[in-house]
Amino acid sequence: MRLTERVKPISYLKAEAAQIVKDLEDTGEPLVITQNGEAKLVVQDIRSYEQTQQMIAMLKLLALAEKDIATGNCRDASEVFSELDGSDEKERGR
Repeated sequence: MRLTERVKPISYLKAEAAQIVKDLEDTGEPLVITQNGEAKLVVQDIRSYEQTQQMIAMLKLLALAEKDIATGNCRDASEVFSELDGSDEKERGR
């Protein structure tokens, strides 16, 4: 589906709200609403919104991890696993 097919004027939103909700739930595709010919907002179903928010959170975590790697604020995985193995052995020895 082309984006231009998912662009509607605000009058359509007002007149067809119930149908828009159904369509958004069925397709998962966002709807761009215009006012005076200018894009003003995007309407999307809650499932798609939550997925988008989760994706943004993951991208932020990746960016932070890349920054840590670039600044040397990290350790080798083998070092971390050895430390965890030592912790396990101490727990078993109790």
